[in-house]
Amino acid sequence: MTKILIMAFLLAFASAAQAQKISFEAVEVNYGDIVKGSDGQREFKFKNTGTAPLVIESAVPSCGCTVPDYPREPIMPGESRTIRVKYNTQNVGAFNKNITIKSNSIDNSQTTLTIRGNVQEEAPATPLKDKRW
Repeated sequence: MTKILIMAFLLAFASAAQAQKISFEAVEVNYGDIVKGSDGQREFKFKNTGTAPLVIESAVPSCGCTVPDYPREPIMPGESRTIRVKYNTQNVGAFNKNITIKSNSIDNSQTTLTIRGNVQEEAPATPLKDKRW
């Protein structure tokens, strides 16, 4: 019985040592105030900080106004990649959208990325400078 427990412990330890881990630089991007029709693409950088290949299984947005693009090939240990997210900036007003990332990461197989901001109809007015002749 003791030998079985020791073998189970060693097997669990060995599989944990060969684990893939996803580590994001940031899980939220704030666009701030942007003008209608401006560039809505942003990036989330991440790295495989584990010792086995990492696979992004899916990236699901909370609505159709947000389109994620993620790497389909395995990310080797130590490698970095990006998940690109494009928001439709034709929609005027404040937004707060999520993208659910599913991966084979051993410690967080599901990560929620967030984009937020405010799309304005026009560029904010800049105050006129006092010109003295």
